[in-house]
Amino acid sequence: MPKKLRPNERTHRVYVEGVAMGGGAPCVVQSMLNRPPDDVEANLAQIRELEQAGCEVVRMAIPRRRYLDCFEEVCKKSPLPVVADIHFDAECAIQAARRGASKLRINPGNIGGLEKCNAVIDAARAAKIPIRIGVNAGSLDQKLKDRTDLKLPEKLAQSAEDYTKYFYDHDFEDVVVSVKASDVPCAVAAYRLFSKRMPMVPLHIGITEAGTLFQGLVKSASGLGILLSEGIGDTMRISLTCDPVEEVRAEWTLLSALDLRRRTPEIISCPTCGRCQVNLIDLAQKVESKLQNVHSSAKVAVMGCVVNGPGEAQDADVGVACGDGCGMIFRHGKIIRKVDEDDIVDALMQEIGKLK
Repeated sequence: MPKKLRPNERTHRVYVEGVAMGGGAPCVVQSMLNRPPDDVEANLAQIRELEQAGCEVVRMAIPRRRYLDCFEEVCKKSPLPVVADIHFDAECAIQAARRGASKLRINPGNIGGLEKCNAVIDAARAAKIPIRIGVNAGSLDQKLKDRTDLKLPEKLAQSAEDYTKYFYDHDFEDVVVSVKASDVPCAVAAYRLFSKRMPMVPLHIGITEAGTLFQGLVKSASGLGILLSEGIGDTMRISLTCDPVEEVRAEWTLLSALDLRRRTPEIISCPTCGRCQVNLIDLAQKVESKLQNVHSSAKVAVMGCVVNGPGEAQDADVGVACGDGCGMIFRHGKIIRKVDEDDIVDALMQEIGKLK
């Protein structure tokens, strides 16, 4: 019996420059720039920061046509593919495609209707770039919004389906779709429904307007974790009211937690309790900070006492079990040396450096 494909293995593959989305490609990590749209150097500096954090595609808003010159310059110099984020102005999307956009993001519901999309489709086809159809709970077509026979997830899925079929009917299939809502169960239901109705279409998943760092991480991880575990999602953005670098870190952490992709080591650390005789919170934070610059799939354990020591973390590649002002460094559950508390971080990094 042939292997049953997961949803993201059945989707049509598109390319954002050289970055593959769909067709079983790894879920692509992306974020959005938040620098002034007329400041080329500020946007390029942020792109470099995001690239260092592991971002693979960036999105840039173009609020007015007067920012197109800046956008074009950013595209020319960016080390990452740049997606043009366009609302309300079809002509702006057309010009962005001609000026170097690697992908367009539009919402047909607020760009002037489907007929306005014809010229956008033609421009994207000429530039050989894909289009993301972005459907949001807050910007549904009014006729669909007013329907009482459908719940919100059904409205989102229906809207996306109608738009996608229009693009397909116009012989344009390099489409990525998002059906975002700020309500987690609603977003999950909408993505599931659309994935079943149009299984060939790659999906950009996200919880829109998720909130500040803490709330946004919890909401996004709960919703996107469900979808990714079901094989739904070809690219994602964790939307936070925060530094976009934190979005990228969060996306990699989520993918790592689900064992889908790894970029930096996974830290395993126990919660503190009265048995702990070192400053474990500070220690774990220092180790985590150091690991951000290490490209490895290793597991690193930081354990506060012998109860949660080498035995609990024996599957870790490297770890420490702390005692009274000291730590026992271990590899795969086997203790190799004892060090003072002040030397724990350096000792761990030394052992990580020995891993192949």
